[in-house]
Amino acid sequence: MGVKLLNSIAGAVLLAFSVSTVSTCPRYCHCSERNGLKTVQCSSRELEKIPDDIPEDTAFLLLASNRISHIPSQAFKGLRRLQELDVSNNAIEVVEEGAFQGISEGLRALDLSNNLLRGVPRETFARVHAKISLAGNPWHCECALQEVLRELQLDPDTVNQVSCQTAVREEFAGKPIIQVLDSGVNLCSFQRKTTDVAMFITMFGWFAMVIAYVVYYVRQNREDARRHLEYLKALPNSPRDSKDSDTISTVL
Repeated sequence: MGVKLLNSIAGAVLLAFSVSTVSTCPRYCHCSERNGLKTVQCSSRELEKIPDDIPEDTAFLLLASNRISHIPSQAFKGLRRLQELDVSNNAIEVVEEGAFQGISEGLRALDLSNNLLRGVPRETFARVHAKISLAGNPWHCECALQEVLRELQLDPDTVNQVSCQTAVREEFAGKPIIQVLDSGVNLCSFQRKTTDVAMFITMFGWFAMVIAYVVYYVRQNREDARRHLEYLKALPNSPRDSKDSDTISTVL
């Protein structure tokens, strides 16, 4: 009887452990483990956001081919064992600064290809040493993107597919970013010149407005003074009136 009781307790504990293990896998995803490394497979599951219950021991996180449009700051917080992250073929338009905070040190591969990214904050990939794929996004080539790419280790197999859909200079549109940068072009230098011209035009506009206001003010006051003088002349003459008229004439 005692042995049966112990077996029942052991079975219940094992069942509870199994249920607990299964429950750690995000809904709609499939979790598996091989050689002590956990893979969380969430690809093609119509997900609109990154699951918030991803197991902390996840090594490979596959989120490709969903409807994710936004990666918020600290989206993968706590996943310190994460080695590979695939969020390709989504609809990602925004990657917030700090999105990869907490996983940057151990991450080996990051796939952001085939999304809707036009640009990212300069600190987005801070301390990320992973091989990164950025192909198939409608990038806008300008100073901030140049500074971001300068610090990245782009996937050599897809680096030529990272192209400028638009750019601060029209002749760069449609060209691979690496080709533009290798040509010696400094997008930051061009942007500074553009900013300086815009600032000059703005300052000139304000200066012209001030001059126009001063001219209008002077003319308006002269007209008021002339009308006042004419009014005084129309009054009956008196010594004092004559004196005031002479004074005003002298001022004008």
